[in-house]
Amino acid sequence: MAIGLLGVAAAVLYGRVWRPWQLTWGATPEEVARSLPGDDLVQSPTFNATRAISIGAPPEQVWPWLVQVGAGRAGWYSYDLLDNLGRHSADRLLPEWQDLAPGDIVPMSPDGKHGIEVHSVDRPRSMVWGTPGDTTWAWQLNLQPDGTTRLLTRIRSRPRLTPMSIAFSALLEVGDFWMIRKMLVGLRGRAENATSPATI
Repeated sequence: MAIGLLGVAAAVLYGRVWRPWQLTWGATPEEVARSLPGDDLVQSPTFNATRAISIGAPPEQVWPWLVQVGAGRAGWYSYDLLDNLGRHSADRLLPEWQDLAPGDIVPMSPDGKHGIEVHSVDRPRSMVWGTPGDTTWAWQLNLQPDGTTRLLTRIRSRPRLTPMSIAFSALLEVGDFWMIRKMLVGLRGRAENATSPATI
């Protein structure tokens, strides 16, 4: 009886407190409600997460760090042991990964077997990856009055009911937040360190 009540309480806490918080980590209510590039590609998503972070550098200096991410590229600035086979994510800009265009594939897995297609690129303002009608991952870099950047990222997903999509949805629910948060913080640190007087 007690275990059952604890389970119900945990489920309620997750659904009403934890899940809404992690799906909008760092973002204001206005940013969550704002339309972003790529929103029209996935209608009525079953998973919709908008996260944001402030970066003390202009979009032009943040963009090169963002555009080079990916497995086998600069890494994800996240938990390298999990998403990059232990290979340390780049701490410098890599010229060979600066030109990303629609139709290119951003590798998602270290073995290169899984990737996500680039749908649109508007340098240095926005970028959308994904498959229309299934899953999209959007990025928007907003210049602030003080010359800094407000970086928004949004994942919208409405996968088809297949064993692979069900597993992907479960992964999004469980692990997505921790990886994205670590990635955003890692990206911020790199962009800000690159623009500090000590590193110029």
